[in-house]
Amino acid sequence: MTAAPRVGILDHGSGNLHSVLWALTRLGAVAELSSDWDYLTGCDGLVLPGVGAYSACLDGLRAGGHVGHLTRWAGDQRPLLGICVGHQALFEAGDEHGVSTEGLGLLPGKVTRLDAARLPHMGWNEVEVFGASAMFEGVAEERFYFLHSYAAHADPAITGLVTWGRHESDRFVAGVEQGSIWGTQFHPEKSGAPGARLLTNWLRSFASFNECDRHQTGRDV
Repeated sequence: MTAAPRVGILDHGSGNLHSVLWALTRLGAVAELSSDWDYLTGCDGLVLPGVGAYSACLDGLRAGGHVGHLTRWAGDQRPLLGICVGHQALFEAGDEHGVSTEGLGLLPGKVTRLDAARLPHMGWNEVEVFGASAMFEGVAEERFYFLHSYAAHADPAITGLVTWGRHESDRFVAGVEQGSIWGTQFHPEKSGAPGARLLTNWLRSFASFNECDRHQTGRDV
């Protein structure tokens, strides 16, 4: 019998924590909120959640001593899912009200205000999926729930698969898959059945990445 995947949800003081926990638990994962890297390092996958201001999210990550751990996690090609501001934090920087804040730098690009008259962008919207997306397998034609006023605007240096969203005339990064790093600007945990399927796709991705990790490091996962 295959063991349930273990998922750590990084508790850094800002985020849609309990809704993510509930959604993953409902899908059969053993999920736990934690800021303890002794525990998190033993998990199969890691969620970086976030809501609110970009600068506050990054300040919380730095104050909690999480940046180095996240960098090592990504460098070891272990499954990482950023959601909403957690997705934005994966990029190089964010610009809010003229103030630039350094991001984690795991993905190239900058987070900026949406070029739109109506903000925030709130509600259910389709996304533009191009290529063979593991994240959107089975849900490429579905709608997902967004709530944001800022977004990453893709840098040509991104080597992974970008899925696009649109609000008014602004085309932004709705999802990104770059190796073991996945991110969604929308909230899969609040997106009903399509969001549940996307999270299931992420859980299923663990097998390939953790198998690769076992061969490269000899670590028992």
